[in-house]
Amino acid sequence: MNFFRRLFKIGEAEAHSAIDKMEDPIKMTEQGIRDMKTDLEKSLEALAQVKALAIRAKNDTEEYASKAEDYQQKAMLILKKAQKGDMDSTEADRLAKEALIKKEESQQHQTRSQGESEKFNTSVAQLEKSIQEIKQNISKWENELKTLKARVKVSTATKNVNKQMAEIDSSSTVSMLERMKDKVNQEEALAEAYGDIANSSKSIDEELDKAVDVTKANADDDLAKLKEQLGMSDDKE
Repeated sequence: MNFFRRLFKIGEAEAHSAIDKMEDPIKMTEQGIRDMKTDLEKSLEALAQVKALAIRAKNDTEEYASKAEDYQQKAMLILKKAQKGDMDSTEADRLAKEALIKKEESQQHQTRSQGESEKFNTSVAQLEKSIQEIKQNISKWENELKTLKARVKVSTATKNVNKQMAEIDSSSTVSMLERMKDKVNQEEALAEAYGDIANSSKSIDEELDKAVDVTKANADDDLAKLKEQLGMSDDKE
């Protein structure tokens, strides 16, 4: 049971670690900026495509307007030609009518292209606005990221210092250091006491030697032995 309990605790710790990593503010902000840059690329690509459609619609509008004007001129020229007697009036009417039909078709295409052009231009304006907002957000969050990195460094350093202080208190390291200090003080006092004892003993020996005068006593003994060897007597009788 203890084994499985420990295994569960390990898995739980790894899960919390994974969540912490997922919620890393720096990494999440960097990922957000990368996502915005991806959105910007897609928006720029879409803008280019819509602008191309707007340009094409504009060109089509101008082309259909030119064709309508051309068919109008042709119908007028045909009628004038018939008026001068250079063309049969019946044939002239038929051709002029066909030209006017083509003119009407071109005008319809012109109207349709004009509507598409206006719609595309509206989309272009909206995309340009969105792109500008994305650019501003990217710039804003890139600056925010610099500030965020600095704040994270400060908070991490503060957290580590506070954590170390908390661990010092919880492990009674301060108390241990105080005990070591007391022990050193005790050892120093003991060394001083032994020094006093040694000095005290030395002083007594010096006093004893001085009182006995061992050197003079030894000299008297040596003199007596020497006279005894020479057969000399100290008797004055």
